[in-house]
Amino acid sequence: MNKAFTKESEDDEEEGAPSAPALPAGTRNYMTRRGFDTLKHELDQLLKVERPNVVQIVSWAASNGDRSENGDYIYGKKRLREIDRRIRFLIKRLESAVVVDPAEQEHTDQVFFGATVTISDVQDGAEQTVQIVGVDETDASAGRISWIAPVSRALLKAREGDCVRFMSPAGWRELEVVEIRYV
Repeated sequence: MNKAFTKESEDDEEEGAPSAPALPAGTRNYMTRRGFDTLKHELDQLLKVERPNVVQIVSWAASNGDRSENGDYIYGKKRLREIDRRIRFLIKRLESAVVVDPAEQEHTDQVFFGATVTISDVQDGAEQTVQIVGVDETDASAGRISWIAPVSRALLKAREGDCVRFMSPAGWRELEVVEIRYV
């Protein structure tokens, strides 16, 4: 089919792009300093290193002539759109970020944003340590869970020795707060 009869636009690709973690309506984008610095570093890397390199490749590929069958040009342009989309996302997230320093928490006897909490499953006694962090810095394998996750919401304002219940995908769970730290 002739390319003139196909619809190609950036909007089409953005619809299929994986969506970023959404914040609940009317809430702030809380982040730890480490999370903010990580996103800022990624933005700087994209702006100062990756994007200029891809622009150089696309420019070189465009100078080779016929662009319709030029793989370097086609895939370079696609990568450039992906980079630009990520840059826009990072800028929006960083602009709306509210950086919270866990070390400055006044009420260290309760669980709040940034707390590192050791919890024990009441049923099997398994202990786990998690840190409550921002939506953009979650990493379950490292024990960093979002403040909007069901387990985090259940833990908020709890004290050492408290038991909390929450609905998990596997059903109701009950956890005991063993230790609260702010690092």
